[in-house]
Amino acid sequence: MLYKQLRQVCEEHVQAQIHQFREYPSSLDSLSFLKRMNRCWQDHCRQTVRREWVSQGRTVVGIFCLLIADTGLELFRTHIVSDSAVQSRTVDGILEQIERERNGETIDRSLLRSLLGMLADLQVYKDSFEQRFLVETNRLYAAEGQRLMQDRDVPEYLHHVSRRLDEENDRVISYLDQSTQKPLISTVEKQLLGEHMAAILQKGLSNLLDENRVTELTLLYQLFSKVKGGLPVLLQHWREYIKSFGGEIVGTPEKDKDMVQDLLDFKDKMDNVAQRCFNRNETFINAMKEAFESFINKRPNKPAELIAKYVDSKLRAGNKEATEEELERILDKIMIIFRFIHGKDVFEAFYKKDLAKRLLVGKSASVDAEKSMLSKLKHECGAAFTSKLEGMFKDMELSKDIMIQFKQYMQNQSDPSNIDLTVNILTMGYWPSYTPMDVHLPSEMVKLQEVFKTFYLGKHSGRKLQWQPTLGHAVLKAEFKEGKKELQVSLFQTLVLLMFNEGEEFTVEEIRSATGIEEGELRRTLQSLACGKARVLNKNPRGKDVEDGDRFVFNGDFKHKLFRIKINQIQMKETVEEQVSTTERVFQDRQYQIDAAVVRIMKMRKTLSHNLLVSELYNQLKFPVKPGDLKKRIESLIDRDYMERDKESPNQYHYVA
Repeated sequence: MLYKQLRQVCEEHVQAQIHQFREYPSSLDSLSFLKRMNRCWQDHCRQTVRREWVSQGRTVVGIFCLLIADTGLELFRTHIVSDSAVQSRTVDGILEQIERERNGETIDRSLLRSLLGMLADLQVYKDSFEQRFLVETNRLYAAEGQRLMQDRDVPEYLHHVSRRLDEENDRVISYLDQSTQKPLISTVEKQLLGEHMAAILQKGLSNLLDENRVTELTLLYQLFSKVKGGLPVLLQHWREYIKSFGGEIVGTPEKDKDMVQDLLDFKDKMDNVAQRCFNRNETFINAMKEAFESFINKRPNKPAELIAKYVDSKLRAGNKEATEEELERILDKIMIIFRFIHGKDVFEAFYKKDLAKRLLVGKSASVDAEKSMLSKLKHECGAAFTSKLEGMFKDMELSKDIMIQFKQYMQNQSDPSNIDLTVNILTMGYWPSYTPMDVHLPSEMVKLQEVFKTFYLGKHSGRKLQWQPTLGHAVLKAEFKEGKKELQVSLFQTLVLLMFNEGEEFTVEEIRSATGIEEGELRRTLQSLACGKARVLNKNPRGKDVEDGDRFVFNGDFKHKLFRIKINQIQMKETVEEQVSTTERVFQDRQYQIDAAVVRIMKMRKTLSHNLLVSELYNQLKFPVKPGDLKKRIESLIDRDYMERDKESPNQYHYVA
């Protein structure tokens, strides 16, 4: 009876409060309405929930007090907050305050915290406030996203989105109910990011990557990782960017001289983005590798050739720009780019040609670096790939041993030569093929060659020696007015200079017939002696180029601060013909490899359909090949009776034993 009477008193009291809200003038601002509502709520709480009542615990008095407290909440909800006009005005006021804060104004957060706490305590928070709040949030950010995507550049937009998300999270901590956080953040992400993902990436990803904007790229990744489908779309655009940018590097012939350095720099840059900005995400790293492999093979052969040349420039003596550790690092980076290349046999052909020059002219910067590179190639491509290259090193070491024996042999000769001869014996299959050139050597040289031939064939009967004058070099003693000098020269330069022991002046034609040097080679040789930095010959008339009527005289007035002078041969830039011939040799080798693979497969399987044979060939061949090329090789083998077509089914082949 006490409870009923008390409830009635309370109900009358609460009903009396409603009038002040219903009759509140609409002309007054919403803030004063909210403050009045908050005061009313605070008074109500003080009156219905007294601490000393609650502390009575589970006694009869305690239970009675809790009952009164629950009744107080129920009455406030029923008579005040559930009144549609009052509820609407309260929620409108709260939403207005939030909108003001979102627009940069300062608001009374404690007031909102108290009122939203009231709605939660009265169990009307979700229905009366949260649904409307999320609808308003959705509308606000949909409009803001559309507007800012037009007005701002991508870095600015990303920072704005990040700031908005921080603000909304702060609102949850300050005054919203915790349950609102997930749908609220999801709404903001959807409207500011989800709806504009493709536009953000199309408008700004290339610029961010071009300018290496690490902070913004990190932010982009973090934001996209929060949105459903964000990372896959970022991954796709990242892959396309790498293919496009890399395709430009590889596909622009005018920039070939910088291609490899550009590729290394680009790879470093993309690695840095993947590591620092994309959280070392394995999917992104794999996509980068696929993209590199895709664009680098769009232009067959050339990247492989240029990588070989780049390695040559780093391993050649005179490359002062790198310590041994730096060189090792550069070679490791080169191997990463090398891995992407399909036509590794093209690299091998050019690498072999350059390695031969380094070894024979003694131009290698470091034997350790050479062997390190060789072991990297062996690890990457297997022993078969490097067997010829290793053979070249073996030849150089064996040649040193043979020369020690030859020196001892010469000491026992009755007629010792005053020329000190050093010979490198090269196994023909290991080294690049050199065009033989017959030149007229002085009789002392010819005699010494014969002595060496007798010595060598005495130890290795059945072998054949073929001299390569194009690779020879010598040290000449020369007397000038200033005194004696030593000249370090090529064999062709040697033959020309020795002529001036016999006469004062010679024409181009006289030198050609006396030495037998091929015309183009002779012109370059004379140019190096009479038009370079160390001019031991004088040319009449003077000029940079050698013409048919030019005459040459020994320059007795030649001066130089060094005693031993290296006269560089005028390097003929690798001609288009040379490049074509190296590439053609690779193509020829590929044909032999295809033939061998077809015969090997057919010998094992005996009978096979065309499609299965082609599929098996693709598995075995280590270089890119077109189906048309395979078809030609199969036709060639049928013509040469290694295999035959089935009479019933032309797509079936039989091995012919």
